[in-house]
Amino acid sequence: MDAVYDPTQLRTFLAVAQTLNFTQAARRLGLRQSTVSQHVRRLEEATGRPLFSRDTHGVELTEDGEAMLGFARTILQAHERASAYFTGTRLRGRLRFGASEDFVLTRLPEILEAFRRDHPEVDLELTVELSGTLHKRLEAGRLDLVLAKRGPGATHGELVWRDRMVWISAEGLRLDPDRPLPLILFPPPAVTRARALEVLEQAGRSWRMACTSGSLSGLVAAARAGLGVMAHTRGLIPPGLVTVPERAGLPELGTVDFVLLQGRRGDAAKEAAQALADALLAAGDRLHGPAGPAVSRRGSP
Repeated sequence: MDAVYDPTQLRTFLAVAQTLNFTQAARRLGLRQSTVSQHVRRLEEATGRPLFSRDTHGVELTEDGEAMLGFARTILQAHERASAYFTGTRLRGRLRFGASEDFVLTRLPEILEAFRRDHPEVDLELTVELSGTLHKRLEAGRLDLVLAKRGPGATHGELVWRDRMVWISAEGLRLDPDRPLPLILFPPPAVTRARALEVLEQAGRSWRMACTSGSLSGLVAAARAGLGVMAHTRGLIPPGLVTVPERAGLPELGTVDFVLLQGRRGDAAKEAAQALADALLAAGDRLHGPAGPAVSRRGSP
């Protein structure tokens, strides 16, 4: 008997896959945690395969769960396009969207291209900036939707995914523990900069600024040239850079949250912002890793 995959269960699956946390997924979807668990269990029954492995350390996708990511997106996209076609709804207006520098080298352009194809009458304006700057522009009413990092302890915004931060550098870079650590960082008010300096100060590790740039491409070029180390999200490590080995003794950076925040406009931009937010949430796992062929999260350094 052919399996039938319920769109509601697939949306729940994607939320858990992106947050790797049943509680966070329930919060995003406005459901009880028991309902989220039930949806996942029923989807696993439909596939006949376990999609997540669970232990005391957390939740991880299984190999079959990784495969289901692509299938779930395809099914949901077809479902949403059919719904939009037969309801005859067409979004219009101007949408000012801000994305943090972290997404310059990801598959975000593909997601935005699909949104523009589905909503051709929406005039989309894209702003790429540091997360802190985007938060300020949103508060000032200059943006309608923002995809960015949030600071430690903050609870505002809708969680897209949570990931670990790591130190990265050119392969083979040697760090002298007796000399200040050479840093490659965004300028203030970057979240990664603040976190890096905070943990180094707490660890009593001396440092020096080897390179500062508001452009991710500039920071990556400096790191590839061997000028120093960067604090970066594990799932977004640019090609040509690797995680700094643990033997280097650098302090842990903890986790970082990527969230969606909407502005307060009450016109057509609000509907367009919600439509793009839904598209980004549905495709959130595609924002992990560089643009190009999909890379398994298990293959991340």
